[in-house]
Amino acid sequence: MVAPLDWLAARPVAHRGLHDAAHGMIENTAGAFRAAIEAGYAIETDLQISADGEAMVHHDETLGRLTLGEGRLDGMSAAELKRVPFRDSGERMMTLSELCDLVAGRATLLLELKGRFDGDDRLATRVAAVLCGYCGPVAAMSFDPRQIGQLRQKAPRLVRGVVAAKYRPRSYRASLPLWARRGLGYFAMVAAARPQFLAYSVADLPGWGPSLARRVLCMPVLTWTVRSEADRRTAAQFADQMIFEGFRP
Repeated sequence: MVAPLDWLAARPVAHRGLHDAAHGMIENTAGAFRAAIEAGYAIETDLQISADGEAMVHHDETLGRLTLGEGRLDGMSAAELKRVPFRDSGERMMTLSELCDLVAGRATLLLELKGRFDGDDRLATRVAAVLCGYCGPVAAMSFDPRQIGQLRQKAPRLVRGVVAAKYRPRSYRASLPLWARRGLGYFAMVAAARPQFLAYSVADLPGWGPSLARRVLCMPVLTWTVRSEADRRTAAQFADQMIFEGFRP
């Protein structure tokens, strides 16, 4: 019998699409997603919220690293963001709806919801609204377990997971209550969100968290970001599938 989430770990996952900046294939753009589909990989991508509540396909919370212009994404409308050009490319930023239209069920989508651990539910609300009409294989995840808890409420049928790594101080954790910043407090927040899979840093494998998820809770464990042969060996031993970049598995 096929396990309910076998599809999630069936194929290696192209991190931000199958991108290659040296050849003009920019991460999190239509070209990188088409390349991943053509190569038969699943697709991981990032979502940020715009000022008018749209889910935008982009990793950074500000413009400038990959694009022309400057400013925070959450301070600009979706229409404004879609006009911002990527450097050395004719690509433009996509909305989640446009991504769904492009992929159209041809590859598994793994969506990471970005946020600032501040309780803002606009991104989860928009993701739930867009995906309610999408028929392809898709799952959502976030470092912020509250985002996953919000998705559980707004889209209970959507497969959801938590992105995690060994604890390190991060500025965004300052917005969490003291009891929830690490250890059992953070674990309690994760448990309340009821994730169905875990995405864990390959640099921190093996670890008790992913081992517990796989062996005791029978949850799929994906690992990010696999970039070398050593990473690949670690992923094969301690995870169910890898999220990769910089090579083709």
